[in-house]
Amino acid sequence: MTTPEYPEDLERPGLVRTGRSTFVRPVRPEDADRLVAFVGSLSRATLAYRSLGPVVRARDDVIRRGAHVDYLNELALVALAGDEIAGLVRYVRDPEDPEHAEVTFTIRDDHQSEGFGRLLLEHIAAAARARGIRVLEADVLADNTRMINVFFGSGYRIETGPPGQIIHFEIAIDPQTLAVARAERREQTAVRRSLRPLLEPRSVAVIGANRSPLTIGHEIVANLLRGGFGGDVYPVNPRAERVAGTRAYASIAELPEPPELALVAVRAEAVPEAVRECAQAGVKAVVVVSTGFGETGPEGRATELELARSARSSGMRLVGPNCMGVVNTTPAARLAATFSPALPAPGRVAMSSQSGPLGLAVLDFARRLGLGFSGFVSVGHAVDVSTNDLLQWWEEDPGTSVILLHVETFGNPRRFARIARRIAPRKPIVAVHPGPADSAVSSLFAQSGVIRTRSLQELFDVALLLAHQPPPPGDRVAVITNAGGPAALTAGACAASGMRVPALGERTRQTLRAALAPHADVSNPVDLTPRATAAHYREALDAVLADDDVDAAIVLFMPPLADKADEVASAILDAAAARPDKPVVASFLAGAGVAELLHRGDLVVPTYTFPEAAAGSLGHAAAYQAWRSTPAGVVPDLPGVDVERARALLAGRPPGPVPERIATEVLASYGIAVRDTEPGPGPDAFLSVSSDPVFGPVVAFGLTGDYADLMADVVYRVTPLTDRDAREMVRSLRATPLLEGRGVEFAALEETVLRISAMVEDLPEIEALDLRPVRLLSPGDGVAVAHATIRVSANATGGTHS
Repeated sequence: MTTPEYPEDLERPGLVRTGRSTFVRPVRPEDADRLVAFVGSLSRATLAYRSLGPVVRARDDVIRRGAHVDYLNELALVALAGDEIAGLVRYVRDPEDPEHAEVTFTIRDDHQSEGFGRLLLEHIAAAARARGIRVLEADVLADNTRMINVFFGSGYRIETGPPGQIIHFEIAIDPQTLAVARAERREQTAVRRSLRPLLEPRSVAVIGANRSPLTIGHEIVANLLRGGFGGDVYPVNPRAERVAGTRAYASIAELPEPPELALVAVRAEAVPEAVRECAQAGVKAVVVVSTGFGETGPEGRATELELARSARSSGMRLVGPNCMGVVNTTPAARLAATFSPALPAPGRVAMSSQSGPLGLAVLDFARRLGLGFSGFVSVGHAVDVSTNDLLQWWEEDPGTSVILLHVETFGNPRRFARIARRIAPRKPIVAVHPGPADSAVSSLFAQSGVIRTRSLQELFDVALLLAHQPPPPGDRVAVITNAGGPAALTAGACAASGMRVPALGERTRQTLRAALAPHADVSNPVDLTPRATAAHYREALDAVLADDDVDAAIVLFMPPLADKADEVASAILDAAAARPDKPVVASFLAGAGVAELLHRGDLVVPTYTFPEAAAGSLGHAAAYQAWRSTPAGVVPDLPGVDVERARALLAGRPPGPVPERIATEVLASYGIAVRDTEPGPGPDAFLSVSSDPVFGPVVAFGLTGDYADLMADVVYRVTPLTDRDAREMVRSLRATPLLEGRGVEFAALEETVLRISAMVEDLPEIEALDLRPVRLLSPGDGVAVAHATIRVSANATGGTHS
């Protein structure tokens, strides 16, 4: 008899409702002793609920057999607390009805009411769906209110048997909208609770604290002290009595209390033991600033993944390794847990950076720029705490109004796209991403509402605007200047950024003529001439901001006399304060150090060294505002979809292409017929799905042949697609006029796009899909797919974390 293959793809970190970290994985034969210990720890009451009545404890040999499953017809998942089992869920498939399985849950007494039941239900449901199971059945005692609440609160469709001492539940585990929404809300709550000890700790230990200044361990302690941290700081160094003037301790076990947060700054080979000691001491969060892990090769990568598993199974969150720490400037929770010599001023911008060394430059540049931060986290290799986690923290943080991201990869691309689309309508997200500067990546960011920049300079330029001024309501810009050359450059930069510099209305021009010198040019740009005074700037800015056909203003100042800069800055601030609904930005050419002049209390007019940066920032902000103001559309319910049939067709498939017959049947389950037909009156099209490392499933649409190959005329969107996404997708090709003149049924094409989107959302095991060619038939005949290929991945269950 062959040993069943262990499904590593079911290993998942998890968070329960209280914010405690755990690690969920399939049971293994070597867990036999853990199962015996787990059952032996259960109270009589818990055993009675589990066995539906009074029982005695099962024999050890029977319990041990529970560690041996085939991972298909019988599957058990354990949630770990340290090396012990905190919760267990098991399904056994019904041999007479393979789409049904009986499921049982057991939670250790000291972990009940923490949310382990809901977490394990989500994990077992995902695993069961991937194995062709449609309904989970459970028998529950009528007074087992905790388990009953888990089922009814899941969002799945629930059917119950007649009232009695025992209630029979049938749980339809298809991922309905309500179930997904509730799971995401539970995850968000759990993530925020789990991050509180990281970002708002009451006490901090520094393992590897050094007596010598300018060393990493010393500077972390010094920054915590001078940064105004209100809790206790515990340097840990077995060879020092004091570090940075503070009493040191030989080990974390000797501290007077378990610290909520620990920073680890020791050599790489000593880090695993330090993390284990933190777990044993009851530390809630760990930041590993040490290097020498994934960047060194496969062995180092394996070590850092084991660090993450160890932390999660012990209930800790872990940042890093290879990071520079955590900063929170919130007055009630000041925390400078970093070795950076530059600490940011308080502000309303939060940032996550994946590069530790880059973070040092980021904080120094932000300080010189005058950009304040509410928080900064260097996630390093992000083996546990990820950018997705931090987004959900800052989503509800009242002190954060703009979120900046330096990202290379995401642990869970599907989650990023959904989280971003949820947050971006309320708080702008600006990301610098090192991917190719092509229309595909940029359009995917734009669809999710994320402002994508191509350099750190551009990232901070945009942040400076959004942190202090509203995004412009439209794309019309007035330029005010005292020098013609810079104004022409600015007008060109506006055009390149998607903004317009339109002629001003007659009423505005009349106002300007009456207020300005005779030789001033009152068109747009408004040239005040080099003799312009601060009063002229104030009059001109007042006039253009009062114009209903102007959405924003760029003010240029080339100081002929250095002592005029402060007067002009004051005039700009006065005018901007009078019209807070329209953004004003400035460029004081040859005026180094004038940023402080355009700052008065809470009012800041962003100032840039060169006007091109001002125009580019306005362009990004205007595009963001247009996205935010556009109706979102809806993900429609599609008739003729048989999700369960499609799941059954793909259940158990090995990674790689599926047979053509199976691909055809899967598509038919979603109302898409694959049949060879004669070409239509217009060009053929294609629809494909690929997995993007940032966004997850991406749908591409274009016309076959030279249109896509030579002209790169392809449109990309992230799933799930709304009706608006599908409509824009099929109508935004440059070659769309060719289709409009051939009688193509756009509605039929849009519906096909929506059905493909629904398929890859329902079936996360689909790694890639290609429909080619898609025949665009004569009016009345719709569209037809002539050929289809589907490829499935090894990881068929998707994931919920990070």
